[in-house]
Amino acid sequence: MYMRYKAQNMQKRILLLTLAAALSACSTSKLAKLQPGALKPNVVTQPTPHDTDDPAIWINPEDATQSLVVGTDKDSDGGLYLYNLKGEIIRKSESLKRPNNVDIAYQFKVGDRLVDLAITTERETNKIRIFSLPDLKPIDNGGITVFDGETERDPMGVSIYTRPSDREMFVVVGRKTGPTGSYLWQYKLEAANGAITAKVVRKFGTFSGKKEIEAIAVDNELGFIYYADEQSGIRKYYADPQRNDNTELAFFGQNDFKADHEGIAIYKKTATTGYLLISNQQKNTFMVYAREGSASEANKHTLLAEIPVSTIECDGADVTNVNLGPQFPNGMFVAMSNGMTFHMYDWNKIQALIDQASK
Repeated sequence: MYMRYKAQNMQKRILLLTLAAALSACSTSKLAKLQPGALKPNVVTQPTPHDTDDPAIWINPEDATQSLVVGTDKDSDGGLYLYNLKGEIIRKSESLKRPNNVDIAYQFKVGDRLVDLAITTERETNKIRIFSLPDLKPIDNGGITVFDGETERDPMGVSIYTRPSDREMFVVVGRKTGPTGSYLWQYKLEAANGAITAKVVRKFGTFSGKKEIEAIAVDNELGFIYYADEQSGIRKYYADPQRNDNTELAFFGQNDFKADHEGIAIYKKTATTGYLLISNQQKNTFMVYAREGSASEANKHTLLAEIPVSTIECDGADVTNVNLGPQFPNGMFVAMSNGMTFHMYDWNKIQALIDQASK
């Protein structure tokens, strides 16, 4: 009886903290208002102490219903937070100096073991940090410096490309400011002496100069990198550095957004089809494009739908098509919201609106 009472009190406390954070966010008049008919999340996470920014979904290989969400708390005393599918914080990393974005990769070989990775940028130290999952332990000997030799560093965006042919892994890193043509750097991950290092293999990326580049997403199966050139559009490149091809393949969404182009998530209906979901930050919506392009041109990404959500000025998002249980039978979409939380949505709700827009 006591344990049940204690659990109920904890649930009430979580709900009150979450509501307080949401009310605090909504009370700021400068924040964008929710759109009429905005989707309501199935789950709102416990708030972090400072400022959430970007989530990533880790699929539990033994039981998908026990999958987790990793999210950044962006502060000088921040860190990575691990949430269960109830939105409860179950673990925190060591303290990090302003972690910004985070991404996940699976089965990287370190010594004689295969390790799932969470990689985040640590802005105030000009490093990327690498943690094993699901224990969230550092395996990078204190971090790997990025943009060495540059005056413009301050890393923000990060995404991992796992090459299907050989399972080699490459980390794409963006920064607060940088030159056009080499704004993003790509690093090959290597394991040595039980830890992980990274070697620069590529510098690329057009930049409009309007604001910054933060959101980056990689489509492993199709072999593309997408990144948000804020207040300009979404840019597309090949992901494999061995192609030695830095041609910009597409530049889309230029006239579809109110202001900032932000978080990018890729929903995979099949190995080659699905959707690109991109945060229209100042409108509290997500813009949906065909992952595979058009029937006649793979690099022509036209707008399919605009999805109003309850996230407030979303920076980062992630999505999966994996059945995570009764609440998320065809996958889950998770997005950061102002108010130190992340919102988890049943994919079926989003798919219904996309289908409706296509009629």
